[in-house]
Amino acid sequence: MMAGPGGESTSGGGPARHIPVLLDVVLAVLDPAPGKRIVDGTFGAGGYTRALLAAGADVLAIDRDPDAIAGGQDLVRESAGRLVLERGRFSELDAIAGETVDGVVLDIGVSSMQLDQAERGFSFRQDGPLDMRMGQDGPSAADVVNRLKVGDLTRIFGLLGEERHAGRIARAIEKRRAERPFETTGDLARLVERTIGRKPTDKIHPATRVFQALRIFVNDELGELAGGLFAAERILRPGGVLAVVTFHSLEDRIVKRFFAARSGSAAGSRHLPEVTGPAARFGKPAKPVSPSEAEIAGNPRARSAALRSAVRLDAPAGEADFGIFGVPALNLTGADGVAGQPGGKAR
Repeated sequence: MMAGPGGESTSGGGPARHIPVLLDVVLAVLDPAPGKRIVDGTFGAGGYTRALLAAGADVLAIDRDPDAIAGGQDLVRESAGRLVLERGRFSELDAIAGETVDGVVLDIGVSSMQLDQAERGFSFRQDGPLDMRMGQDGPSAADVVNRLKVGDLTRIFGLLGEERHAGRIARAIEKRRAERPFETTGDLARLVERTIGRKPTDKIHPATRVFQALRIFVNDELGELAGGLFAAERILRPGGVLAVVTFHSLEDRIVKRFFAARSGSAAGSRHLPEVTGPAARFGKPAKPVSPSEAEIAGNPRARSAALRSAVRLDAPAGEADFGIFGVPALNLTGADGVAGQPGGKAR
């Protein structure tokens, strides 16, 4: 789903603005072929879906963004019935699919189309409304920044963005919004830069982690990821493959812990007696795969990507135990229309 600027792959019958990350490796893991049914839980511009169709598989593609659904209609028509494209969250993919499948691929995070459209408010490279809503509904990033208490903003920036200046930034936001609310991405980015400064040696903009945290919170990305992993476990038939591409450490940690818990490979203690745990639902996970230097050179946004995958075994799906992820609770006090919005499942 992520892509570099100027990508020339195609989707939806026209030029796509993205390059699917780790595409060759994802295809090798999923092994698409005629007669197989695969779920692309994060359709985006259709990079994975198009490649899966080209290999002969039937595809159920899902996306919560109505723009992605509209943009994929030409590809649906071209597929002659082999592609079903549904709007929805990938945490619901088992309910949407309705029957077992041979593979599930999830490409977590924001798509290049969303990043590159200033009006969607995901990036501060171009000034736009402070929005960030993948599904284009519910509270926006502006609602969060302008209405949540300082303590809540501090926890969001610190836990979801791993921002060490979270408290300073939250207090600066509170002081500024008392004069006038934040409305644009540039407005917030400039405030963060003024608050914590920027050294000539800094490799990333000082607002990057704040924007990451807001995007994750607004879209409940960690909760969706956790729910999507359990949904994939429920829908995959024995021998089916779950492949997940992540782009930062919080996501990757969730996927790693899921596979460890569901494959029976979670670390134990040599000082305690061996205890027989629940039946493994997945085989031993494959080693994580990162993009090659050549891929990163052609698509800089792939730099932080990691692919983890595992094969579904024949044990029945287990209870969705969100406690296995160890994601710290935000414990927000909230505001009307914003409190409790994202985050519950993985916490």
